[in-house]
Amino acid sequence: MKLSVIGLGLLGGSLALDLRKRKFADTVIGYDKNPVHSAFAKQVGIIDEEVSFDEAVAQGDIIIVAVPVSAVVKILPQILDKVTERQIVIDVASCKGTICERVKYHQNRRRYVACHPMAGTENSGPWSAISGMFDGKAFIICDAEDSDEKAVATVRDMFEVLNMNPMFFNSYNHDIHVAYVSHIPHVCSFALALTVLEKEKNEKNIFNLASGGFKSTVRLAKSNAEMWTPIFHDNKENVLSVLDTYIEKLKDFRELLQNGDTDGMDNYINQANRVKKVLNK
Repeated sequence: MKLSVIGLGLLGGSLALDLRKRKFADTVIGYDKNPVHSAFAKQVGIIDEEVSFDEAVAQGDIIIVAVPVSAVVKILPQILDKVTERQIVIDVASCKGTICERVKYHQNRRRYVACHPMAGTENSGPWSAISGMFDGKAFIICDAEDSDEKAVATVRDMFEVLNMNPMFFNSYNHDIHVAYVSHIPHVCSFALALTVLEKEKNEKNIFNLASGGFKSTVRLAKSNAEMWTPIFHDNKENVLSVLDTYIEKLKDFRELLQNGDTDGMDNYINQANRVKKVLNK
């Protein structure tokens, strides 16, 4: 099995690293538009060989497209134009509706499996690639009925090598759910970071006083704009809907605090504590 990875950032690099390490692929080749990324990935053994974009498309038995969602929309049809019946193409973008719609009627649509491994960190680039990052996490396959059955089975086997748990979604429902659990947390983290930076001008104080709560909440604010701006743009309507609800909840808390309503604040917190039951399942 020859694995081809297009985009050697955190996700692409981590996938290449573990699929190579765990012997799913005999050979892993890679392409990144940034030659520094490609060279580093080759140097540290994330990939076996640096190749051009066209070579990556031509040679891979499985082609993993690990680039920002805006780039996936542009290059996925080009890749599907070139693949054969023996090849499988997946992407790992955080949004799926626009991508799946873009290639819905492509003649090679069945060679494409829309995927989203629910794993990552706030870091970027191949130097952030982590072995074991996917262990125990969920991976989502969207619109599986539009893909070749054997291709879906192969992709499922690939992610199970990474010890991931499969889930299946309609692409548009997927985008609604990830707006809740992934996209809005990033917006909140960006906003909190900007709030603290504006209110606390002495950055040394932030460093000295920051403890677990602040660090864990603001961790996502270190995420790369090149990745996240396209995600927010692509999933705009779902993010706006969740954001409106979040703002209302902030307003509710502000009103309770302003009015000195401690009983109401107790109830607010206790209602929020119900999330424990969800997260402990």
